[in-house]
Amino acid sequence: MLTYRFMGKSTRTQKSKLTNFPTPKHAKILSRKIAYRGKVYTVVADRVREPGGVVALREIIRHHGSVVVLAVDDSSDPPRVLLERQYRYAADAYLWELPAGHIDPGEKSAAAARRELREETGITAKRWKRVLKFYVSPGILDETMEVFLATVLTQGEAQLEDDERIQTRFFPLPAALKMAHAGTIRDAKTLTSLFWLDSTY
Repeated sequence: MLTYRFMGKSTRTQKSKLTNFPTPKHAKILSRKIAYRGKVYTVVADRVREPGGVVALREIIRHHGSVVVLAVDDSSDPPRVLLERQYRYAADAYLWELPAGHIDPGEKSAAAARRELREETGITAKRWKRVLKFYVSPGILDETMEVFLATVLTQGEAQLEDDERIQTRFFPLPAALKMAHAGTIRDAKTLTSLFWLDSTY
């Protein structure tokens, strides 16, 4: 079943900007310039001395981190995976993805995963398990993504942000994997999670 949801009422409020940065364990910061502060991330230019004596300018995007939800209906054989389709401006394309979103300041990742699944799809899950954690693009970005497996699902009403237009659909796992291998799915977090699921189920 394909559903289309838009212009829902959001329960989220604007959060504070990212201001606290981790202190590196293996490098020394020689100078820092903050180039941009946004609602979700901050761009910094750090001149650092790295292990081995390398001195370099590193332009880094600092981020709170994100969660990804691998919502699986395992009551069917083969299991079905929930995917979303939405327009992504950075890619200038409509992409099939897993539900995901950033962790709000002070929020636990498990709570963020539950919130994102409920807000974007209306679905809640009885069982949750963190299965993966990885860096998205560690050359320029400190964002980590934590993938949560959600099962025993119940459908409810989505609570989308005003700028979100999201289609949702369950795909049998073999069909989702075929989309991944064919290049229909091009989103890294979704590919990683689907291949993990295939190796587990």
